[in-house]
Amino acid sequence: MTQDVIFQTLGTLSGKSIGIVTLNIEKALNALNIDMVKAMTAQLLQWQTNDDIALVVLEGSGEKAFCAGGDVRAIYHASIANPNKMTDEACEFFTQEYQLDYLLHQFGKPVLVWGDGIVMGGGLGLMAGGSHRVLTERSRIAMPEVTIGLYPDVGGSYFLNRMPGKTGLFLGLTAYNMNAADAMYVNVGTHFLASDDKEPLFDALADIHWNDNADVNHQALTQLLTSMQNKVSVALCDSPLEQFQQQINLLMSGDIEDVHHQLSSLQTELDWLKRAQKTALAGSPLSWHLVFAQAALGTELDLADCFKWELGVSVNCCSHGDFCEGVRALLIDKDRNPKWRFADVSEVTDEALSALLTSPWQANNHPLKDF
Repeated sequence: MTQDVIFQTLGTLSGKSIGIVTLNIEKALNALNIDMVKAMTAQLLQWQTNDDIALVVLEGSGEKAFCAGGDVRAIYHASIANPNKMTDEACEFFTQEYQLDYLLHQFGKPVLVWGDGIVMGGGLGLMAGGSHRVLTERSRIAMPEVTIGLYPDVGGSYFLNRMPGKTGLFLGLTAYNMNAADAMYVNVGTHFLASDDKEPLFDALADIHWNDNADVNHQALTQLLTSMQNKVSVALCDSPLEQFQQQINLLMSGDIEDVHHQLSSLQTELDWLKRAQKTALAGSPLSWHLVFAQAALGTELDLADCFKWELGVSVNCCSHGDFCEGVRALLIDKDRNPKWRFADVSEVTDEALSALLTSPWQANNHPLKDF
C-alpha cells in the first residue's frame, strides 16, 4: 500500500537538512484523512526540535492539487449512525486537524508551502500556517464549506477576518475560486512562481547556507523566493477581488437578509461573479448564518481562541446542522440536491443557530485548552 503522506529529508551544502512533507493521495487530490494528520503532527514535532532541520516544505503529489480539503466521509458515516450526538470521529478529526494547523502557525522554523493546483478547505488550513506560501499560475484556492453545510474553519475565523474590506465574508458565502493574484491580494500567498520552478527551487534550497538561527533562515528563504519571483517566466493574472473590491463591499454590506437580497437580485455579466452568486444561493442557510457569526468575531480573538471557537461549531455542525446532508448530496450520493434543514436564511430559528454556536465544552475541559 502506498503511503498517504511521505516524509523525506533533503541534505544541503550547509550540512543542515530540509524536512519535506508530501501529501500522497493524488487520485483524491491529496485530501487529508485522520491518519495523515496524526502522522504529520508527529513528524513535525520531531523536526521542530531537531537542530539539524533548518526548514520544512509541504507539497502535494501530482500536478492537480496541493490539498483539496479533508476527507470527511468517516465523520459522515459516524454522524449518520449516531443522529443528534457528538461522535468521537468528528471530535477527533477536527481536534487533530486544528492541532496540526496551529502547530504550523507556531512552528518557529520556516515552513514553505508549495501551493500549486487546487488548495481548498483543509488544504488552505495547512497553507495558512506556512511562513512562506508560494502560489503558481495553476493555483485555485477556495473555502467551499457552504456547499456541504459547514463554514470556513481551519483558522478561517482568523485569516478571513483580516482580509481587505468584506472579502472574507464574500469568500465564505460564495466559495469563490481565487487565482494566484487574488490569493496574493488577500495575503493567502506570499510569493508567486511558475509551476515549472519547483525543481529549480529545491535545487536552490540545497545551496543556501542555513544556520541555527531561525530568524536568519526566514530571511534567507524570503530572499531566495523574492529573487526567483523577480525572474518568473509566467505573468501574474489580474485579480477580480482587487479590481472589484468596492462592488464586493457593497454586495456584502448590511445584515444577512440584506446580503441575501443583494445576491439574489444581482444582475451581472461577470462569469466569476455569476458562479459565486449561484454557489452562495444554493448553499446551506444554516451555513450562511455561521459565516455571518464568524465574520462578527472581527479581529478580537487571537488564533488560539479562533480554533477553540471553531472546534465547538464544527462538531455541532456534524450532529445538529446541515453537514451530513451536504456531504451526502456532494460526496456520497452525488445527486447535488441537498435538502437543507431550512429553505431560506430568513427561516433559520434562533434555537437552531444557538445549538450550533454553543460549545459542548467548558474552558477547563476543552480539547484545545493547551493552545
